Amino acid sequence: MVKDKTLRSIEDLVAAGLLPAAALAELEPVAEQFAVGVSPPMAAVMRSGDTDGAVRRQFVPDRRELTVTPAERHDPIGDDAHSPLFGLVHRYPDRVLFKLVSVCPVYCRFCFRREMVGPEGDGAMSDEDLAAAAAYVRARPEIREVILTGGDPLMLSARRVRTVMAHLDAIPHLDIIRWHTRVPVVAPERLTEDLVAAVSRSDKTVALAVHCNHADELTGPAEAGLRALRRAGVMLLSQTVLLKGINDSVPALETLMRAFLRLGVLPYYLHHGDLAKGTSHFRTTLAEGLDLVEALRGRLSGLAQPTYVLDLPGGAGKVPVTRELIAQGGARTWTGDWHAYPPGAGS
Repeated sequence: MVKDKTLRSIEDLVAAGLLPAAALAELEPVAEQFAVGVSPPMAAVMRSGDTDGAVRRQFVPDRRELTVTPAERHDPIGDDAHSPLFGLVHRYPDRVLFKLVSVCPVYCRFCFRREMVGPEGDGAMSDEDLAAAAAYVRARPEIREVILTGGDPLMLSARRVRTVMAHLDAIPHLDIIRWHTRVPVVAPERLTEDLVAAVSRSDKTVALAVHCNHADELTGPAEAGLRALRRAGVMLLSQTVLLKGINDSVPALETLMRAFLRLGVLPYYLHHGDLAKGTSHFRTTLAEGLDLVEALRGRLSGLAQPTYVLDLPGGAGKVPVTRELIAQGGARTWTGDWHAYPPGAGS
């Protein structure tokens, strides 16, 4: 039945009752450009318990995605410029990314890698790619952390996760293995006992940054999955994207941050929306975002305060959003170099 499978097309969304039949012709051009994917748990939330459509708008295509502003770009955070090997990104001296797979359990309409992920995306790292990436890290003792991302790396089987962990466990100077994933929230059924054990079984520090943008995403099974990871000794962090009309209010962010802490997830980053193509309708201004995080300081303890960050276009990296950044139209990065935020991108 439709309700028991991932919805991967406009036709599937219509059949599941999440879109009217009239939307088929209107939204097919969107689906031709950007992958569609709604997991059964998120479809269930959309049918009941979706506050003001906050979950629906994250995953159901919208005609506005065909509008591309001059500031938007194919590779908004500059992965390609810092990728010496397939699947590996080395932007900062002490850490690298492995983009293990290009598929996800859901496809967010605001994804900064939306043109690189999906069934027709960049593909998965092969055994040879993984071995080459591990050798790259092994040859550079300044690298202390590997971040496993994608796509969503927890789309891998437990067997494959064990292979990845074995490569990384064998690198003596590596301290931290960090997973970036949406699986515990949008597809918690994947968090089997075998997969949790594969992710957590290491003598190194294992952290997991879970992407969640609204408290309605935290279903009973999602909460159980996060607690299972915590019991297994995984350090849990949050990543949230600030999204216009979805979580850009003090009550929405406060509720989400309190839910994270209740589940043992430490609020980590609140991301300003990246300049991915067709995503301008999701982006607040920087000033609006800063107003929100400043308002949270009087309502939540320091444990519940995420850092509001902007990923500067072109690969310069993340910087905290400040009034100075907004006034000057850019910021200095860790290298000491000045990088402007594109005019018209929203300040």
